[in-house]
Parts: sequence; structure tokens; C-alpha cells
Amino acid sequence: MKRIRLEQIAVWSLYGFVGAEQVSIAAAQILLAVMVVTWLALLATGRARFAAPPFFRPLLVYAVLTAVSTAFSVDPRASLIDDKQLLLYLVVPITYEIARGARARRAADVIITVGAASAAFGIIQYGILHYNNLGQRPQGSMGHYMTYSGLLMMVATTAAARLLFEKRDWVWPAAVMPALLAALVLTFTRSAWVGASVAIAALLLMKDFRLIGALPVLIAIGIAVAPPQVTQRLYSMFDLKDPTSRDRVAMVREGVRMIAADPLTGMGPNMVEREYVRFRDTDSVQRVNPHLHNVPLQIAAERGLPALAAWLWFVTSAAMGLWGLLKNGRFKFLSAAGLAAIAGMLSAGLFEHNFGDSEFLMLLLVLITLPFAAQRAEPLEAAGTVPDGGLAS
Repeated sequence: MKRIRLEQIAVWSLYGFVGAEQVSIAAAQILLAVMVVTWLALLATGRARFAAPPFFRPLLVYAVLTAVSTAFSVDPRASLIDDKQLLLYLVVPITYEIARGARARRAADVIITVGAASAAFGIIQYGILHYNNLGQRPQGSMGHYMTYSGLLMMVATTAAARLLFEKRDWVWPAAVMPALLAALVLTFTRSAWVGASVAIAALLLMKDFRLIGALPVLIAIGIAVAPPQVTQRLYSMFDLKDPTSRDRVAMVREGVRMIAADPLTGMGPNMVEREYVRFRDTDSVQRVNPHLHNVPLQIAAERGLPALAAWLWFVTSAAMGLWGLLKNGRFKFLSAAGLAAIAGMLSAGLFEHNFGDSEFLMLLLVLITLPFAAQRAEPLEAAGTVPDGGLAS
């Protein structure tokens, strides 16, 4: 009975966690703490063994290299405080243990459902509460519109994967897709638009390459019905005189200078903002920026080229594993959603440091772990046993 209670607490904490990620970071962290405690209890009692998908190895290497960068940081204490985000990587083995079998599919259902409610709230903010300009954008219940748009991008990707790759139960994702895409568009967040477009294009290619022809049509329809503020924001992506575009180009040059100054360990985690003025480009618009608005550049600048190599290893390992599961695994829509999430993260991450956003990172790690967890048999609760684990290879 004790085993069953632990399992039940862990499973319901997981469902609450994947939903709370889109509503409240505080609630998500509380539920993650509950998951950690129950997971450790299962390990301590011998009723579970540590196991993780193959991509967890390079993620651990990346964490170790981050610690090395912290030791050589221009301010090790401040960098060490920022390193607390590394604890979020525990989401991978915990989800892999708890979300076995059909639980992974149910977790994805929770993500889509809560995302739909969050999208509806964002639309209300735009249409009724006048969150309809660059100074005040829809942000759902999150603290920042960038986080909100990034989460919407990931949820829309998951819903689209469910719609394309599930032969049954496709009505709900089909019903919520318009709200998810509308809310995403109304955030005015160009990087998330790019990420969602690339992610959905990847899904169409995975399903049937002929479907890719539908994407330009859908984008054209969206532009035709979008409010003028949205279309103006879209066109600004191609305006080289746009201040934010100019600033991002300048950040590339600044990042290159930072990397050249310390290619092995970088400036140190969370040190880019502090060192920004020293490497500031003459064409920069902002005097200082919290980060370089580019994930690979940010990692190399603050943690060094070896850390960037480990991160690329992590991304490649995850993508290769998910591709194999798409061909031969269970619940293929989960594998497709994981691959599309990586595509969306990478493309949006060329213009925004989304990998450094805790809420975004947690959801990303969940989405790429669920397909691997789905291949595992659910614990035999009635018998009080758990199938053997071990680090996956």
C-alpha cells in the first residue's frame, strides 16, 4: 500500500507540475519538489532504480562544464546563485520514471488543456483588457510576455503533433489550435512566431512532405485577418533599420568578442549583462542587455566553447533518439512533438535566450522526455513491483 501511495502522489504531482508550468512558477516549483521527494523515496526503498534517456548524459556534461565556468567566473558567487537552474535537469529522470506508458500521453493532454485555457486568457487580455501594443502585451498569468509566448509555442507544437499523428482523439487538439495560434500571434513576439512556424513545418514534413505546401497558405490567411499592429510587427522582421534588429546584429559582434576573450570557460553564468559594457558594439541600440538574445552565442560567451559543444551534443542526442522513436516507438505523436519542440527551441533561440528561461526549459525537458518514458511499462502497482530501470543507452 505504501508503494501505491507513493506512486499516486508522484503521478498526480507530475500532472499538476506540467499544468502549473504554464500558470505559476511558484506552484510548479512546489510540485516539482514533491516529485523529487517521492522519486527519492522510491529510489531509497529500492522500488525504483535510477534511469534516464540517453540525452541525459550530455546534459550532465553540460552541467559539469557550467560548474567549471562558475569556478573561473568574474564573480563566482553570483554565477553560483544562477547555477540553481541546473537542478531543473532533474525533471528528466523524474519524468522518465513517473510518466511511464500511457501516463506520458495523459501528461501531454494536461499540457494541451492548460495551454488552451492560458491562450484564452491571453486573448481576453488583448481584446478586453487592452494588452494590445508593444508596451503592454498579453502575458497570460506569467510574469513576462516572452515566457508566455515561448510556452504557447511549445503547447501549439504539441497540439499540432497530436492532431497530425493521432488517428483518434484528435477533436480536442483541433478545437484548441486556433486559440493557441491566435494567442501566440497576439503576443507580438517575433522569435516565437519563427519558432512555431519552423516547428509546425517540421511536423508537416515528418507526416507527409507534400503537406508543407499548406504552411504558406495558412500564414497568408493569418496575415490577411491579423490586426494592423500584428502585421506591422511582422514586417519589421525584414526591416534592417528596426532598432531591435540592429541591436541583435550588434549583439552577435559583442558575443564574438566575449568568446574570443575567454573561449574555454567564458565570462561565467549570468555574467554577460555585467560584462556587456566592456564589449559593447558601437552600433548597439541599448546600453546594456541581460543576455545576447541567441542561445548558442549566449552559452559560448558565458560558459565557453566546450560547454557549447556539450549542449550541441545534448540537442543532437535528443533529436536522434526521438527520431528513432518516431519510426518504431509508442505514441508517435509524442516523439513528433519532442522533435518539433527542439526545432522550435533552436529556431526561436537564434533570436531569444529561451533555454535560459526556467519555465520554458522545464516544459522543453518534459516534452523531450515523455516519448522515452512512454516506451516503459507502467509499474505493476497491484503487485507492488517496478520493472528494472538502469541508465538507458
